[in-house]
Amino acid sequence: MTNSNTSPIGWSREQMAQRCAQDIEDGSYVNLGIGIPEKVAQYVPEGREVIYHTENGLLGMGTAPSEEQLDPDLINAGKKPVTAIPGASYFHHGDSFAMIRGNHIDVCVLGAMQVSAQGDLANWSTGAADAIPAVGGAMDLVAGVKTIYIITQHTTKNGDAKILPECTFPLTGQGVVSRIYSDLAVIDVTSDGLMLIELAPGVTFDYVQARTGVALINGISQA
Repeated sequence: MTNSNTSPIGWSREQMAQRCAQDIEDGSYVNLGIGIPEKVAQYVPEGREVIYHTENGLLGMGTAPSEEQLDPDLINAGKKPVTAIPGASYFHHGDSFAMIRGNHIDVCVLGAMQVSAQGDLANWSTGAADAIPAVGGAMDLVAGVKTIYIITQHTTKNGDAKILPECTFPLTGQGVVSRIYSDLAVIDVTSDGLMLIELAPGVTFDYVQARTGVALINGISQA
């Protein structure tokens, strides 16, 4: 998102991932979705250990490989080359989903097409007749992982709100989202509604509210 002088407003994709990484606790088992969520692994604070899981059967996923490290057979669920940390384990795809469905993964970071005021998530299809479904493991992840974080641009490319009273696209899960990290703000899903707890530099509460489809609680003013 830009202003009339085309200078950036809010956080970049890298900064969104970095901000999310700050909230992942030491010792967590984490699954990262495709896109901006993948970047979170680059920004885990020094001294904090996070074990990454990928649906295709790897626990202990490392960072992207250098040219010397690249192994074409070692990829993540997004088919991108990765490395494995010491002590990593490989297992069958079915066992990987048993970990997810058995509530053994602590945090999952996903992208979103829409998020509702109740924490419903739509991230796999627009529902259009010609839409290509891309659910992947998302439905299993939101049902089985303990905490779901969302990283997303605050609005669509057309400027439409992505945070809405109700999702209009087919749901991935109901009431599953804990926190939203957008390019403009960090927003918690609470029993009282959506609470804005942090603003990106140079962004005001009113600016975010004008680009959000539901009324936000200003958690900053209550701090």
